[in-house]
Amino acid sequence: MTDDLIIQTLLPTTHDLGGFKVHRTLPAKPRTMVGPFIFFDQMGPAHLDVGQGIDVRPHPHINLATVTYLFAGAIEHRDSIGSAARIEPGAVNLMTAGHGIVHSERSPADERAGGPELSGIQTWLALPEKDEEMDPAFEHVAETALPVFGDGTVQARVIMGELWGVRAPTTTYAQTIYADIVLGAGGSVPIDSSADERALYVALGEATLDGMTLEPMTLYVLRPGTTPTLRSASGGRVMLAGGEAFATPRHVFWNFVSSRRERINDAKRAWKAQEFPKVPGDDAEWIPLPEVPLTVSYP
Repeated sequence: MTDDLIIQTLLPTTHDLGGFKVHRTLPAKPRTMVGPFIFFDQMGPAHLDVGQGIDVRPHPHINLATVTYLFAGAIEHRDSIGSAARIEPGAVNLMTAGHGIVHSERSPADERAGGPELSGIQTWLALPEKDEEMDPAFEHVAETALPVFGDGTVQARVIMGELWGVRAPTTTYAQTIYADIVLGAGGSVPIDSSADERALYVALGEATLDGMTLEPMTLYVLRPGTTPTLRSASGGRVMLAGGEAFATPRHVFWNFVSSRRERINDAKRAWKAQEFPKVPGDDAEWIPLPEVPLTVSYP
C-alpha cells in the first residue's frame, strides 16, 4: 500500500535553537522541492521562560517568498520595505523577497511577559524564473479572510491556492496548494489530486492515510493522481503542501534561493559588504553570513 500512495518519505533534521527546536524536512538530500516549496520548518511546539522570546535578527533573502503560519504564539515581523506586522494563529504572512529583502522576526513584548508560546510552520516558496527579480513585497492575510472547508469533525483552512472548491486570497506566483487540516476524533477528509506534486506532514496528534499510519514531523510525498483519504482516530493537525513541478532546479545557500548559482554568490558578497537595505526600527544588529549554513541544496 505504501508504494501505491507514497513515493518518498523525508525525515526531519532537528536543530536546537535554545529554548525551542525546529524540525526541517526540506531541502533534503533525497529531494529539494515539492511543487514550489523548497523549505519546510516546524517551529516548536515550545513554551519559553518568562521574559524570554525569539529574536531572529535582520537577515536577507533573494528570489523566494517566505510563508509564516502559526498554531500558537505571536511574532512581530519587520522588513526593509517598511512592513511591520504582528502574526497570530490562523493568519498568514507572505513576504516576497524578489531581488532582495531583509527582515527580522521577534516575540512581541506582551508575549514575553507571560512566557511566550511558539508553534507553527515556516516555509519558503521558490519563485518562477520570470519573477525571481521582482520588487520585494509583503502581504498579511487575516485568519478571517482564509476559507475553511469541513464539518464538525474536520476544519481545513486553505492558506494558499484552491482546494475542496474554495480559494485563498493569498498571492501565488506558481500554482500552489497549502492547507492546515485540523481533524477531530474520527474526522476524515479526501486529498485533492489536482496538483503535480503534493506532500502531507503531521504537525500535531496522529493521522492515517488510507489506513497507513503517518509518523509525526515527517514529510510524505504523495504519488501523483491518487485521491487518498486522511483520517484521525483521536485528533491531529496535518499540513498539505504542493503545487506545480518546476522544470528547472533551484539552488539554496543559507537564506538565498535562486535558479542561478552566480546570483547566490553575488548575494553572499552583497550581504558581507552590507549592501542590502536596512530594516527601519531594527537596524542595530544583523546575522552574519555563515561559512557553513544549516540550509543548503545538494548536487
